Amino acid sequence: MKTLLQKIHVEEQHSFACRTYRTPQFETNWHKHEEYELILITEGHGTALIGDYVGEYQPGDIFLLGSGLPHWFRKTRKNSICSAVVLHFLKDVWGTAFLQMPEMKAIRKLLSSENNGISLQKKLQKNIANLLPQVEIATGIERICMLLNCLQQIADSKQYDVITKGFDTGSKNKENTVIEKIFTWSFNHFLENITLTEVAAVAGMSIPSFCRFFKRNIKKSYFDFLKELRIGHACKLLRETNNPILDICYASGYNSWANFSKQFKQVKQMAPGTYRRHFKSLDQD
Repeated sequence: MKTLLQKIHVEEQHSFACRTYRTPQFETNWHKHEEYELILITEGHGTALIGDYVGEYQPGDIFLLGSGLPHWFRKTRKNSICSAVVLHFLKDVWGTAFLQMPEMKAIRKLLSSENNGISLQKKLQKNIANLLPQVEIATGIERICMLLNCLQQIADSKQYDVITKGFDTGSKNKENTVIEKIFTWSFNHFLENITLTEVAAVAGMSIPSFCRFFKRNIKKSYFDFLKELRIGHACKLLRETNNPILDICYASGYNSWANFSKQFKQVKQMAPGTYRRHFKSLDQD
C-alpha cells in the first residue's frame, strides 16, 4: 500500500537536505512530510497539486510548502524529463531558542502557518532561483547562512502569491491510495466527457460517497478540480501554440465556447485572448 508520509534523507554532514531530483527521481506520488519544502523547477512542465491548489509548473517556478502540506508535481507527458532543486528543512533546524530571537521575527512569522503554500513571483523568484543551486553545493556555516538568506528574502517580500492556506487532511493511508488513484485516472481522462458515475466507480464508491470523500480531502468539488486541469491545459496551448482559440477550447475538453470562456475567466480572471496577449507581450520584453 502506498503511503502519504515521506521520509526525507539528510546526509550526516548536513542539518537539512538540498539536492536536485531529475526524472525518474523527480516523480513522486501525492505525499506530505514534516519538513518545509522550497522547490525550484529547473526542467519540464506539468501540473502542481498543492493542498487544494491545482496549477501549472514550468522552469523557473518556485514554491514554498509548509510542513504537512500534501502535494504532487505531475509532469505533462509520461516520457518527458523534469527536474527540480529541492530544499527540505525542519522548522526547528536551528533549535527552538534560535527561532525565538528578535532578529528571527520575520522568518518565525513566515513559518508560523504550517499548512500554507506560496508561489514566488517577480524579482523575489529570480533572487531565490539564483540562490538555491548555490545552497546545494555549499558546505559548513555558509550553507546555513544561505538558507537563512532565502527565508529572510521571502519573509521581507510581498512578491509571492498564497496558493493554499490552512489546508489540512486527516487522510489515512488507505484514503490516500484512493486519492492517488482518482488523480491518476483524471490526468489520463480529463480531456474526455467525464461523468460522476465513471469517476465514482474508479474510487469504488457510490456517487454521494465519492462527492463527500473528494470534498473532504481536496477541499473542492471534483468538477472544480476537473475545471482547473482543463484550463491549465488550455493555458499551455495558448502560450505554446498559435492555434485558434476556438480550436483550443475543443482541444481542452470543452464542447461549448460559452462554457469554456466562462470557466477560463473563473480560473484566470481574464479572457483566453487576453491571457495569450499577456504572455506574448512578456516574450517581447
